[in-house]
Amino acid sequence: MFSYEDYRRMIRLIKESGRYMGYRRAMESDAFIIMRHDVEYSVERAYALAKVEESMDFTSNFFFQWTNNSYNVLSRKNVNMIRDMRERGHKIGLHFALNGMTDMDQIRKSIRKEMEILSEMFGFEVKQFSVHRPSLDILRENIRMEGILNAYQDDFFTFAENISKDTPVAVKYLSDANHIWRYGYPDEETLSKHPKVQILIHPFAWTPEGYDNFENYQSLLAEKYREIIDSVDRECKDFCEYRRWFLKETPDWGKL
Repeated sequence: MFSYEDYRRMIRLIKESGRYMGYRRAMESDAFIIMRHDVEYSVERAYALAKVEESMDFTSNFFFQWTNNSYNVLSRKNVNMIRDMRERGHKIGLHFALNGMTDMDQIRKSIRKEMEILSEMFGFEVKQFSVHRPSLDILRENIRMEGILNAYQDDFFTFAENISKDTPVAVKYLSDANHIWRYGYPDEETLSKHPKVQILIHPFAWTPEGYDNFENYQSLLAEKYREIIDSVDRECKDFCEYRRWFLKETPDWGKL
């Protein structure tokens, strides 16, 4: 259910619906399907999924964090990948982390500030955002700011208390969070039943093989292990004599 082939099948259904579009156009439409990606842990996996989309002549929305301990969105490698994604037609946005903030005025100011920083560093305007792990207060607030699109504003998302997959909503929200489709799966029946749909896909969860949650965690850790070795080696040669040994001794995550 989380393989690239599964994802290609999903894209085919979305394209066949004739309702696929971005946020701005969806605001003026009575029926839409929006595809969104909140990027956690790995820009590389987001880039790989963007390439899968490109092979299907499909583009979507990718939201990146400014404050994230798992990746540096402003590293040269990551900026180059993000710029390339935009050049291939994908929309780039901010995935805003609250980091304990609860004051709505401060949250709005921080969102604008982070978007301005990313716009300056990327070299193009960032004009849309999603909130990382939004609180109920954030969802109730229905944040709107002039010239900026919020993936959770009520044009694209219906807030309801204690929502389930059977709750009546104006916009059907489908998410793969925690490797589980809690609110329904984007199959043909679901997509045809709801005129307005927003789909949230987390790229780190998707692999060519379609790993389950445990296997995916193993593979992600192994990728990060290799990444930190490569990053240290690029920065300095203090440990170059040990590089080959550590690559040879890559942990067998299956035995942890």
